[in-house]
Amino acid sequence: MTAATAPTPYRITPRRVLRSEWHKLRSLRSTWITLLSAAALVLGIGLVMGGTYTSGGGDSDIDPVVLVLYGSQLGQMCLAVLGILVTAGEYSTGMIRASLTVVPRRLPVLWAKAAVFTVAVLTSMSVTGLITFLAAQLFLRDTDQATGLTDPGVLGAIAGNAAGITLLGLIALGLGATLRSVPGSIGAYIGGVLILPEVLGVLPYDAVDSALKYFPTQAAGVLGSATPLPDAASTGSALLALGLWAGASVAAGAVLLRRRDA
Repeated sequence: MTAATAPTPYRITPRRVLRSEWHKLRSLRSTWITLLSAAALVLGIGLVMGGTYTSGGGDSDIDPVVLVLYGSQLGQMCLAVLGILVTAGEYSTGMIRASLTVVPRRLPVLWAKAAVFTVAVLTSMSVTGLITFLAAQLFLRDTDQATGLTDPGVLGAIAGNAAGITLLGLIALGLGATLRSVPGSIGAYIGGVLILPEVLGVLPYDAVDSALKYFPTQAAGVLGSATPLPDAASTGSALLALGLWAGASVAAGAVLLRRRDA
């Protein structure tokens, strides 16, 4: 008789870890609530800005893409919360123990979380930004803010706005992995990313003003503008700075994930 063939052991591969994290992300109600809330805020505020705009008013000097995507400032808060829930949320429910038991090397779990979060947010915000811009232009076509997708810098600003929101969300995801607390991570994000630059901005030092150009929210603002902003970093420098902030945040979470118990 032929000996029974031993079953092939289950192998942990990057593809399987990605698939697992994608399934977790899309199966959570909080994912859809935050994504739809962010999209609704961007679209709703964009339509209000387009519908209430009048030529020659106080908003006439605002960049046309910044004007219609003004809701991104609120939308990115929703997506920052989503980034925190992706990592810190698993510690609050205890799910992280199961994840790390299945993937004992640990770091692939964090990389997969960051990857699926990036794809989900970048895709949704790119589509939302494009729809919002086109819808708002229906109201703006007879004003001095009438702009087309083919005008210089417009498509780049829409894509840059989505990239900026995504990278800000990755900063939040890294904070969640580092602090392992949803309330603590939200507080750290609000205090460190949103409030701290405003506090530092009142200091009368040129060095502080120069450094603030490369802080996360300021860099994200540069990416979402179709025209160069005065006294701001270049688009390439802003993208690099924001990428480094996001990378540093996720890297801090990775270091502590390796060193601390779940």
